[in-house]
Amino acid sequence: MITDDQIKLMIGSLLHDIGKVVYRSGDGRNHSQSGYEYLKNEAHISDDEILNCVRYHHGMYLKNASLAEDDKAYVVYYADNVAAFSDRREAEAGEGGFDKAMPLESIFNILNGNHGQSHYAMQVLNPKNGINYPTEDEISMDEHFYQSVIQNITDNLQGITLDEEYINSLLAVLEANLTYIPSSTSKKELADISLYDHMKMTAAVASCVMQFLTAKGEKNYKQSLFINAEKSYDEEMFLLYSMDISGIQSFIYTIGEKGALKGLRARSFYLEIMMEHIVDELLEKLSLSRANLIYTGGGHCYLLLANTDDTRDILEHYEKSLNHWMMEHFDTALYVACGYAKANANALRNMPNGSYSDLYLTISKMISEKKSNRYNADIIRSLNSRKHEGERECKVCRRIARLTDDKCPVCLALEKMSGSILYENYFTVMSEPDKDALPLPENRYLAADTKESLLKRMESENYVRCYTKNEIYIGKHVTAKLWVGDYTTGDTFEKLAEQAEGVERIGILRADVDNLGTTFVYGLQRPDGDDKYVTLSRTSTLSRQLSLFFKCYINEILRKGTADNFGGSGERKAVIVYSGGDDVFLAGAWNDVIAAFMDIRNALEKFTQGTLTISGGVGIYDAKYPLNVMAKEVERLEDRSKHVEGKNAVTLFDETHAYPWNVFIQNVVTEKLGVLKTYFDQNDEHGMGFLYHLMELLRESGNNINFARYVYLLSRMEPQEHENKEKRAAYRSFSKKMYEWSGKEQDRKELITAIYLYVYLNRKREEQD
Repeated sequence: MITDDQIKLMIGSLLHDIGKVVYRSGDGRNHSQSGYEYLKNEAHISDDEILNCVRYHHGMYLKNASLAEDDKAYVVYYADNVAAFSDRREAEAGEGGFDKAMPLESIFNILNGNHGQSHYAMQVLNPKNGINYPTEDEISMDEHFYQSVIQNITDNLQGITLDEEYINSLLAVLEANLTYIPSSTSKKELADISLYDHMKMTAAVASCVMQFLTAKGEKNYKQSLFINAEKSYDEEMFLLYSMDISGIQSFIYTIGEKGALKGLRARSFYLEIMMEHIVDELLEKLSLSRANLIYTGGGHCYLLLANTDDTRDILEHYEKSLNHWMMEHFDTALYVACGYAKANANALRNMPNGSYSDLYLTISKMISEKKSNRYNADIIRSLNSRKHEGERECKVCRRIARLTDDKCPVCLALEKMSGSILYENYFTVMSEPDKDALPLPENRYLAADTKESLLKRMESENYVRCYTKNEIYIGKHVTAKLWVGDYTTGDTFEKLAEQAEGVERIGILRADVDNLGTTFVYGLQRPDGDDKYVTLSRTSTLSRQLSLFFKCYINEILRKGTADNFGGSGERKAVIVYSGGDDVFLAGAWNDVIAAFMDIRNALEKFTQGTLTISGGVGIYDAKYPLNVMAKEVERLEDRSKHVEGKNAVTLFDETHAYPWNVFIQNVVTEKLGVLKTYFDQNDEHGMGFLYHLMELLRESGNNINFARYVYLLSRMEPQEHENKEKRAAYRSFSKKMYEWSGKEQDRKELITAIYLYVYLNRKREEQD
C-alpha cells in the first residue's frame, strides 16, 4: 500500500511546476509563489506538505524556509534538479534570457543527427483536433491560451480528491493539458521537453529517492538532498527496469476459423491490456504510480524504480509468479523476461558520456540471457510430469486443457468477448471471475464494460481498476487512459475483400520502424559524438511521441487517407489488428492497405521530420486463405524489406518486389503505373490479356527470342494510319516507354510490379479465378 506520505509527495511533485502555467498566463510573481497561491486559493488544496513542495522547490527559497529536516520539499527540490539536469541542455547556438511566448520544440530536431528548427502549435492533447505535426511556421504562445489551460486544470482538480485512488486521474489531466507546453522557456536551452514530461519525471524521481532514503533509515532530507546534493548524485538510488514478453506474434495468430479477424484483434488487444495490468500490479506492489512508467507497448515496458533490497526482491518474485501464471494458462507459448540496471542521478543525464547508453546495454544483456535459458531443471521436470486427466487439445490454440465446445477457457472467453473488446471503451479488472471474463496475472480477471455498467461495477468489492480507451475519464480507481489504434471498417476478411478495388482480395501489412533500438540508445548523440542530449527525459519524450503516433494518431491517418494512387484518398477500408510503440499490423481491402501503408509512411516522415523510417511487407490474398500462413508469408516480406540497403522499404506480393520507398513511389507508382493508367484507361480494347503476355515476356526478356516477341506484341498495338492523331501519339509515347524500360533490369522489375498493380486494380470480378 502507498502511504499517506508517499501520496503527498507524488501529488506535490506532480504539481510542483504548475505555477509556470499561471505565470505565463499573466501572473507577475515567480512561478513557485504563483503555483502555491493558485493551488491554495483556486484549486482549494490546503495540505501544507503538498503546498510546501510547490512553494519551495527552488533552492533560493528553500534555504530561507523554516521547514523540518524531513520535509518533502527537499525531496521535490532534489527530484526537480535531477529531472531538469536531464532535460535542460544548452542549445548549440543558444542566447540568453527567457521568452514566455516560446512554443514547445520538437524532440526530432536533434534525433539521428538532425538539426531541425521545428516546434508545435499551442494545443491541448485531443485527437479530435487532428495531428499536431512539428512545423517551422511562426508560433507564439499567448496568455489567453495559458489562461484556458489553467482553467481546464482548475475545473478538473476541483473534481479530484487528492489521494491514491485519483493520482492516475491527475496524471491524465496534466497530460491532456501540458503535453504541448514547454517546461523551460530559456532561450539558451533546448525547449523540447514538455511541462507534462518534466513534472511526471520529477514525480518518478521523487518517489524513488524517498523509498531509497527510507530503506537506508535516512530521515534528514535537508542534509542528504539539499546540503550534500552534489555528493548524492553519485549514489545509486535508481533501477532502470525493463520487461519483455516473448511469443506474442504466435499467440496472436493462433485463432479459430470462425470470426478470424475479430479473433485476431481480440487476442492483440488482450495482450495489450495484459501488459498494462502487469505493469500496474507491479507498481502497486512497489508503492509507486504510473508516473514511474516510462514506456509500455508491444509487449515491452521500461520503468524507473528505487534501488532497494525490497524492490529487487519484489521484482524477482514477481517475474517468477508471472511465468508460473503464463505456464499455467498458455504452457510455453508466452514467457516474461526482465532486466534492470542500477543507476545514479548522473547516469540519468549521461554523466560521464556513455553511462546512460550503458544502462540499456546492461538491461538488454540480462533479458537476452534469461530468454536463452528460460526454464530451470525443476520447471522442465514439472512440465514433463504434468497429468492431463479429463483434458484434451483445444482446437484453436492446441493447448491441453479442460474444454468447453472444444475450446480452452481462454480461447472460449476471447471468442465470446471479441465483439465487446473491439467496440467498448471501458475495461475492468476484477478480483473474482465474472461470466466470460478473461484471466489476468495475480488472480485477476478482465471484462469489457459500457460506461453505465462500469459505474455499477465500481461499487462492487470485486472491482480492482479500469482502463479507458481513447477517452480521458477522471475518477476513482481509474488507472489509465490507453491510446489504442482501433480503426475499423469491417468485421470480416470477406467484407473487406468485397470493398476492394478491382480484384476481390484482402491485403495484410506488417511493418515497423527501422533501427528503433539503436535510435533509443544512440539516436540522440550528435554526429561529432557529443552525448549531452542523451538523457532519460529525452528518451522518455521520444517514446511517448512514438506511442502517440502509432496508438493514437494512426486512427486519424487512416480516417483521412491522402495517398490516392490506389482507389482515391479518404477513409481507408481497413482494420488495425495491432499498432504499438513502433509497429503496425493492418488488414483490409488490398488496394487500401497499400494506400494506408503509404499514408503511414508519409505521416511518419512528416511527424519525425525525416529522422525515422518504416519498412514492411504487404501480401495479397483470398479472404479464405489460412491466417497463420498469411502471417508467416507477410513476415517474410517484412524481413525482405529490412534487408534492402538502407531499409526504408516496401515489399509487395513476394520477395522479388522489394523497393526503397522513394523508388516505389516515384518509379513504380508515379512513373510506370501512371503510364499504364494513362494509356490503358483511354485504350482499353487490348484488355488484360495483352498485359499478361507483356508481363510474361518481360520476366524472360534476357532471351533474344522473347524480346523479339515483346517488340512484336507492342507493334500489334499500333493504331492504323486512319485513326486519330491523339490515339497514335499516345501509342508512340507508350511504346517508347515500354521499349526503354524493357532494356534495363531495374526498369523491367519496376514495370512488372506496376503491371501487377494495374491488373489487380482493373480486373473485373468475373475474371477472377
